[in-house]
Amino acid sequence: MPVQVDVCVCTYRRASLADTLGSIAALQIPAGIKVRVIVADNDDTPSARVLVQHTTQALGINCLYVHAPARNISVARNACLDAADAPLMAFLDDDETATESWLEKLISSQRSTGATVVFGPIMAIYPPEPAWLRQADLHSIRPAIRKSGEIDTGYTSNVLIHRAGLSDASLACRFDPGLGRSGGEDTEFFRRLHELGARLTFCSDAYVNEIVTPGRANLVWLLKRSFRSGQTYGQLSNGGRRTATAVAAIGKLVYCLAGAGSRAASPPGWRRLLVRGFLHAGVVANSIGLRNLQLY
Repeated sequence: MPVQVDVCVCTYRRASLADTLGSIAALQIPAGIKVRVIVADNDDTPSARVLVQHTTQALGINCLYVHAPARNISVARNACLDAADAPLMAFLDDDETATESWLEKLISSQRSTGATVVFGPIMAIYPPEPAWLRQADLHSIRPAIRKSGEIDTGYTSNVLIHRAGLSDASLACRFDPGLGRSGGEDTEFFRRLHELGARLTFCSDAYVNEIVTPGRANLVWLLKRSFRSGQTYGQLSNGGRRTATAVAAIGKLVYCLAGAGSRAASPPGWRRLLVRGFLHAGVVANSIGLRNLQLY
């Protein structure tokens, strides 16, 4: 009997959803695998319903449309968790396109490693200008790997979850609505799964593409995203570690700012360090109680 995979896409007023669905239709499906798509529409009104129905019917995609209003991404992600009933569950963003072997690579990695969660890379596609944007490549995403070689959190923009391998406590986990507008809800979610015993790994071949839109093709957006990521990291640092984490972050912030100044002649170099510095600034901001920056 075929093993079902629920591929989940959360959406909010993006016409690019049609391209995302098209890339799912073009996937190389491994033998013995059956795919269902779950689309969770996060708009106040079911604005994506017609696009989803027409596109999936034209492409022959088995699809479940769910209206998950609130303009809060955690609500949409939780709607996907509630709607999914397959042993394997994948997440893909509505501004991404999967490569043909994406799902095949994720499943193969999960089977060969026995991991509960498999992340793949998000490869940014940049406009021709400015050149530093492509050279710095700050929009592409890969999970952070600790010095021990362990991954303890990740993201929903390219991931496969072996739901059949999760504990009952892990299956009860949900995305925090309190982080659904600021971002970081996926970081917190996968951190909890890891703490509950889920094993997280990375498959470098299972990549998806994401076009960098004009609104994100600038330094200001990158700084804001990095700062917010730092706030999330600071929030996840618990107990007596918070002060120590903040002190370490201040030192790293100073180092990054000094490094950015010394690399003024390198457009991608100083921007890369400045963006990294804003991550540490976000950690410090969280430690003194500043409200999380809302990106969405």
